[in-house]
Amino acid sequence: MPTPTIVWFRKDLRLSDNPALHAAVARAEPVLCLFVLDDAVDGALPVGGAAKWWLHHSLTHLSRALEEIGGRLILRSGPASKIVPDLAQETGAGAVYWNRCYEPDAIARDKALKTDLNGAGVDACSFNGSLLYEPWEVKTKAGGAFGVFTPFWKAERALGDPPAPVAAPKSLDTFAGDWGGESLSDWNLLPTRPNWAKAFSDHWQPGEEGARVRLGEFLDDVVATYSDTRNSPAVDGTSRLSPHLAFGELSPREVWHLSLEEARRSPSKESGIWSFLREIGWRDFNHNLLFNNPDIPAENYNRKFDAFPWQKDDDAFDAWCRGRTGYPMVDAGMRELWQTGFMHNRVRMVAASFLIKHLLIDWRAGEAWFRDTLLDADLANNTTNWQWVAGSGADAAPFFRIFNPIGQGEKFDPDGRYVRRWVPEIADLPDKYLMKPWEAPEDMRREAGIELGETYPRPLVDHAKARARALEAYEEVKGAA
Repeated sequence: MPTPTIVWFRKDLRLSDNPALHAAVARAEPVLCLFVLDDAVDGALPVGGAAKWWLHHSLTHLSRALEEIGGRLILRSGPASKIVPDLAQETGAGAVYWNRCYEPDAIARDKALKTDLNGAGVDACSFNGSLLYEPWEVKTKAGGAFGVFTPFWKAERALGDPPAPVAAPKSLDTFAGDWGGESLSDWNLLPTRPNWAKAFSDHWQPGEEGARVRLGEFLDDVVATYSDTRNSPAVDGTSRLSPHLAFGELSPREVWHLSLEEARRSPSKESGIWSFLREIGWRDFNHNLLFNNPDIPAENYNRKFDAFPWQKDDDAFDAWCRGRTGYPMVDAGMRELWQTGFMHNRVRMVAASFLIKHLLIDWRAGEAWFRDTLLDADLANNTTNWQWVAGSGADAAPFFRIFNPIGQGEKFDPDGRYVRRWVPEIADLPDKYLMKPWEAPEDMRREAGIELGETYPRPLVDHAKARARALEAYEEVKGAA
């Protein structure tokens, strides 16, 4: 009697270029597909409120895709450390295959699982389905880990193009039998009352098919000007692939090779494509940092910042979360985030810098909010990028580089299209005052229907004073041992 191979889906919710699935099919044994909702392992799956919406729809699409080739996705919830070996024993599985996660808790769980499964006579194998290269493959000449992106990127490029992606299976020999499972609807991943995610579907198409559509549109219409438009939040100038990559609906290796194919077909796009692929490299760098520094989700990479005098201000934090800081560029980003589950990367930096340096609120509070509200929430990217802004991370922006939210708005949203879309209550102000409505003459504000403190908030802080306060606080870090 044939024994099944269990394919444990995790952050790889796709059929194409799925190394674990490909290896399982190659065994020529029946396949049993499993997904486990394991809330106990931090970061191994995006489980913030917004990400749960995406997860529901992504699993729906994966289940349908498997059914189309003769497969079936079994859903179970609870600790994977128990569910996976129990299912292997229950079915008499000869192997369990999965693609690796790089979060500290996931690594610890998976190592223990491998030991237990192998000890029980089950072949347990893991594969790289999430990165261009494994963290242990990109090393300094001395064999250590990189802490600066540019030499990391140079070293990763020196390894050559990553392996070519493997095709999705055309059919699946599914292990027969009723092996139970749970209903996706019973997991209650979708918000109900209030349904704060009701507009998400206007902006996103979760699932592998949606990822391919988005990549195709980006390579066809956007990438040629990517180097110039990627910092302009009012235009569709970025890939918007980050949620698809976070859930593994598209592999970075497939993105790499499809992008290079497009560059060969259209040489005029080559500059934009390499600028884009550098961002895929930055994603690898973030995972490399997390793998080699497992404490960075909770601890400063630069431990001198342990001495930083963070302020506790619940009212200011709440105003920041709600997009009510009085600084239109910051507020536009925070409202875009709440309404779409996404924020343009340039505005993420401005909003994060404002929380950390204008309000002196701990970066960990902002990281937690982003992790709950971003559709592309990812432990490696989220924590390392927040620490980058804070100045406490690897290859970080210096703390004394404090974004001016007025100047950033005027530079990257010069005609105010982005701010007017997300902060419509000040839309009638002329461009000259749009990023600083408090400086507009009172009669102009009145004509635009703006009453500061009522229809739109006064600034939480004065930029110049907040900057001086931040630099003064930074002196305590500079003097730390």
